[in-house]
Amino acid sequence: MSDELLEIGGSPAMGRVRRNRPPWLRVRLSSDPEVARTRALMRRLELNTVCEEAACPNLGECWAKRHATVMILGSVCTRACAFCNVATGTPDPVDPDEPARLAAAVAELGLQHVVVTSVDRDDLADGGAGQFVGCIEALRDRAPETTIEVLTPDFRRKDGAGLRVAAAAPDVYNHNLETVPRLYRRIRPGASYRASLELLREVKAATPGVFTKSGIMVGLGEEAEEVFALMDDLRAVDCDFLTIGQYLQPTPRHAAIERYVEPAEFDAYAEAAGERGFLLVSASPLTRSSYHAGEDFSRLQAARAERLTRA
Repeated sequence: MSDELLEIGGSPAMGRVRRNRPPWLRVRLSSDPEVARTRALMRRLELNTVCEEAACPNLGECWAKRHATVMILGSVCTRACAFCNVATGTPDPVDPDEPARLAAAVAELGLQHVVVTSVDRDDLADGGAGQFVGCIEALRDRAPETTIEVLTPDFRRKDGAGLRVAAAAPDVYNHNLETVPRLYRRIRPGASYRASLELLREVKAATPGVFTKSGIMVGLGEEAEEVFALMDDLRAVDCDFLTIGQYLQPTPRHAAIERYVEPAEFDAYAEAAGERGFLLVSASPLTRSSYHAGEDFSRLQAARAERLTRA
C-alpha cells in the first residue's frame, strides 16, 4: 500500500482531493499490482464494475484482494437517483454473452464469493431479471464453489421479476433501501420505499433459505429515529443483514452531504440493529453494500448453522 492519503469525495478518476473531509474518511491509495491486474481482466472480458462506475472509495483495497463487484446489463441506467454516479440515458441492448464472461472472470480470479449488481433497466419487460438468472446459472456451472450474492434493482412494476431471480437460488439476495422514506422524493425518485420492502418480503417468503440483505446511506438529512424505524421495517420483512455507510457526494451536481456521521454514531446504529435481531450488521463510514461481502457471507453461514442447531 502507498503511504499517500486520499480524502474521499468525487470520482477517483477526476483526481480531486477534498481537504475538508474528516480524518476517518481518508484511505490509503493502493500501489498493489493486483489492482492493475484486476482492472486489466475486467477490460479484457469487457465487464463493467460498480466499483468504478459508482466511484467507490474502497476500490483499491478490494481490487488488491482481487475482489470486484460486477455490474451487468451495461453501464447506463434508466433512472437518475440523486446520489448515484452511474450514467443515465438510453441503455445498450442486453448482451447474451455477458453471463459467460462474468463466470470466466470469477473463475480466473478464484473468488470464493462474488457480488453481481446491475443498472436499473426499466426499458426491459423483466427489468433484467433474466440476465441475473443467466449469470447465476453460468457461475454455478463455471465456478461451482463460489457463493453468489445478487444486488438487484427494485424491479418496480415488473411482476414476478424479483422472485424469478430468487428462484435461481443465489446465496444472498440484496436490495438496498438507500435512505429513509421521507427522503425518497429527493434522493431516490422513481422508486418506492414500500415497493422495495415488499420485494424483500416476497423473496424471503418464497425462498427462506436465501439470506436477504439491504443497505442505506446516512448523512443525507435523515434523523436517527428514522433510521431506527427503517430497521424495524426491515426486520418486519425478515431481512437478515444490514449495511450502513456514509453518503459521499460523487460530483457537485449530486445531492449534497448534509453532515459527516461520527464513527461513534455508526457504532450506535450497529448496536441498535443487533438488538433488533439482524444476523449481521456492517456500519461504518466506509461501509458499502459489497464491502467485505465475502467475509460477511462466511459469518452468515456460521450464523445459519447456529440457527439450525438451535431450531
